Amino acid sequence: MDSIEKLQALFERFPGIGPRQATRFVQFLLRSSPSFRREIADEIQKLGNNVRQCADCRRFFAGNTDKCSICKSTSRNNSLLLVVSADADIETIERSQNYNGKYFVLGCLIAFSDSKKLPNEKHLLALLSEKPDIKEVIIALPANPEGDNTEEYIRSLITSSMKRTKATLSTLGRGLSTGSEIEYADAETIRNALENRH
Repeated sequence: MDSIEKLQALFERFPGIGPRQATRFVQFLLRSSPSFRREIADEIQKLGNNVRQCADCRRFFAGNTDKCSICKSTSRNNSLLLVVSADADIETIERSQNYNGKYFVLGCLIAFSDSKKLPNEKHLLALLSEKPDIKEVIIALPANPEGDNTEEYIRSLITSSMKRTKATLSTLGRGLSTGSEIEYADAETIRNALENRH
């Protein structure tokens, strides 16, 4: 396999990227200046050196501390914990300016055919036991079969932990249409889903 084919194969491993998109990426890079390709390579290299996972919410951030800016903030509502599947969901919800609590990133969703565990589930249970000020855990997952399956798994996972902390468990209202991803929802939809959580 030559370097063009190898790079195409690597791009195909990105979520939602098929062979045609991967080929377009490689062709774009071939037509780009050497300085642009060097800049991309440098930034990818920096990801390993400058980016870390937050000790509390498990989202990725650039910095030298163990916690991200949201988890360190003293102006956030510590009694609310919004559980999402991916970092991109946090960015969307933050842009909507309808939520001022803390977050937790699961790292993925569980399909019906999967028996795997969530990458960050031990961190979630530890966070719930270490933070007695959490009064409500809001499950904010996509309105699709994978999201529903993961929600069911999360409910069973944290029920016993929540009895000890006396926190309540809620889910977003169906302001999100079935099959929709939180990452692509607009601010009004996010607001309705948060206000109508149950």
